[in-house]
Amino acid sequence: MFAAATKSFVKQVGDGGRLVPVPSLSEADKYQPLSLVVKKKRCFLFPRYKFTSTPFTLKDILLGDREISAGISSYQLLNYEDESDVSLYGRRGNHIVNDVGINVTGSDSVAVKASFGVVTKHEVEVSTLLKEITTRKINFDHSLIRQTRSSRKAVLCVVMESIRTTRQCSLSVHAGIRGEAMRFHFTDEQNPKGRDKAIVFPAHTTIAFSVFELFIYLDGAFDLCVTSVSKGGFEREETPTFALLYRLRNILFERNRRVMDAISRSQLYLDDLFSDYYDKPLSMTDISLKEGTHIRVNLLNHNIPKGPCILCGMGNFKRETVYGCFQCSVDGHKYVRLHAVPCFDVWHKRMK
Repeated sequence: MFAAATKSFVKQVGDGGRLVPVPSLSEADKYQPLSLVVKKKRCFLFPRYKFTSTPFTLKDILLGDREISAGISSYQLLNYEDESDVSLYGRRGNHIVNDVGINVTGSDSVAVKASFGVVTKHEVEVSTLLKEITTRKINFDHSLIRQTRSSRKAVLCVVMESIRTTRQCSLSVHAGIRGEAMRFHFTDEQNPKGRDKAIVFPAHTTIAFSVFELFIYLDGAFDLCVTSVSKGGFEREETPTFALLYRLRNILFERNRRVMDAISRSQLYLDDLFSDYYDKPLSMTDISLKEGTHIRVNLLNHNIPKGPCILCGMGNFKRETVYGCFQCSVDGHKYVRLHAVPCFDVWHKRMK
C-alpha cells in the first residue's frame, strides 16, 4: 500500500523522470541526501531499474575522515492529498491487494486515499559537492565498492534529493463496487469485514528521492553524472590479453584494407584496358589478324592444362582459359595463357 501511494505521488508530481518512489516504508530512512544506493537493471525485458538501499553514505567510501562540507537546503514543495480508484484487474490493483491483504470478494475496484499533507524537498548543494570531490578518492577496499565493482550491471549512486512528509500521515484502502452516481455502493447493508485497511506513519518519512550516478576511475577519482547522458560505473582495466587481441584485430583490418585497395586498383586498370580495347575499331585492335603477328593456339592440344589468364585471371575472380601463345614466355614458361578475346590482342598490343 505504501509503495502504491509513493508511485502515484511520483507519477503526479513528475520532475522529468528523475524522481524515484520509495519502495518500502521500512527502508524510508535509508534514502536521505548523500546516502548510497545501488542501481541495477532487472533484465532486457524490463527497461526500468531497481534501486537497492545501503547502510552507507558517500563519506563512508571515501579515503580519510574529513566530513563532506556540502550543505543541504530544504523548502516546502506542495500539499498532497490524493484519492483514486484502482481496478482489481490491473497490475497496480493486484499489487495493492497482495500487499495489504484486504477482502475483495464481490468487488471490482479499490479506493486508495493518501494524505501526505505538506511535503518538503531536501537537496544537496551540487556546486559545493562538485568542488569538494575533486580532492577526494574512493576507498577500493570498502566492502560496498568491492561488491558493486564485481557486477557489471550494478551502478553506485548517491542520493541528491529526498522528499519527506512534515506530519503524521495516513494511507487507507477500501474495496467495493463501482457505482454510477457515487464512488462505491455495496450489495450488503453493512460494510463486510476486511474491506477497509489503513496505516499511519510518522512525520519526516521519505516518500521519493533522486540520485546521481558515480563514475569511478582506476586511480580512485570519481565524477558525479549530473546529466542523463553521462552514465556511471567503473573504469575497466584492459588486461594484457585483451590489449593484444585488440592490436591484432587492428593489424588484420589494416592488412585486409590494403589487399582490397590493391585488388580494386588492379580491377580498375583491367577495366580501363578492356574499355580502351573495345572502344577502338576492330581493324585497329585485332593484332592477330595482321600479318607476322603471334598465333593463338589451344594449349590443350599440347598437353598443357587449363589455367588462369595472365592478364585478367589475377583479380577477384580466377578467370581461366585454354588458349595462349607459344611465341611469348613468362616466369620461365615457354607459353602464356591468354583468353582468345580480348586478352590475346590486348596482351600483344602492350608487348608491341
